[in-house]
Amino acid sequence: MPDLSTTYLGLKLKNPLVVSASPLSKRVETVQRLEEAGASAVVMYSLFEEQVTFETRQLDHFVERSANHHAEALSYFPNMPFYNFGASTYLTHLENVKKAVSIPVIGSLNGVSSGGWLDYARKIEAAGADALELNIYYLPTDPKISSQTLEENYVELVYSVRSSLKIPLAVKLSPFFTALPYMARRFTEAGANGLVLFNRFYQPDFDLENLSVVPNLELSTPQELRLPLRWIAMLYGRIQADFALTGGVHSAQDVVKAMMAGASVTMLASELLANGVGRLKTILANLEHWLVAYEYDSISQMKGSMSQLHCAEPSAFERANYMRALTTFDHQLF
Repeated sequence: MPDLSTTYLGLKLKNPLVVSASPLSKRVETVQRLEEAGASAVVMYSLFEEQVTFETRQLDHFVERSANHHAEALSYFPNMPFYNFGASTYLTHLENVKKAVSIPVIGSLNGVSSGGWLDYARKIEAAGADALELNIYYLPTDPKISSQTLEENYVELVYSVRSSLKIPLAVKLSPFFTALPYMARRFTEAGANGLVLFNRFYQPDFDLENLSVVPNLELSTPQELRLPLRWIAMLYGRIQADFALTGGVHSAQDVVKAMMAGASVTMLASELLANGVGRLKTILANLEHWLVAYEYDSISQMKGSMSQLHCAEPSAFERANYMRALTTFDHQLF
């Protein structure tokens, strides 16, 4: 049988199928089922900066209120069920997941600013996480803030988190940077051990009857694979980091494409949410069958084989493919 093992963030994984941050990690029993179905690692659902700051404000409120009472009152805190709004519960759940499974568990922090909430990076490490994924999601709306200012803030954020951790750090990015290769290099220089491409772009919808903005987050489709596939193929070998491809992974063929582009792992959730945890077994079986059929001994044998690492002029190559794509339907013109 072909060797499906791979290495990501210094973690030796039995195969390249990692469950991405999603509701799938919110129940210990589900994570156990993911492991049994073949997942090599799981990324916990994200702990948001807003959850941490909310909890901190709540604690400050009750401490200040207690100070106005007699001395004995200083010893009591709010009821724990209320206090465990999110951050504290997250750490407890992470500890429970770690005890229940043997595969690596990667914590996830979602935020954009430096500050006291970053203490939770250390707390996630202390709770037993094998690595941390820092999910940077921010939609700039202020026309006075330049891209340079935002990018420097992002780099400083990564540096701050890296400085506080001993475990590996991955950074999950948006594709919307003017010079993505430059930012990828900056993030690795700031201490990122891996880059996760890409964060999904939140696009709300309008409710015309109630005249309100409503959330509208749809599951991914295989067509979404092309964007991260393209960028990983361009960055592989040029940026000293492990790459995780996320978004659009639904089949064994998608996994093969990601590996050939240069990814160390693929991350998936939509396929499992839509069709069940058992899909992992099917994808793994199909992956083994593909490798045997095309005479590959291992996953590592194909890694980066379709990347641009050996292309002398990547920009010219991309322009040429762009022009070819535009002429695809020329033969159908009358």
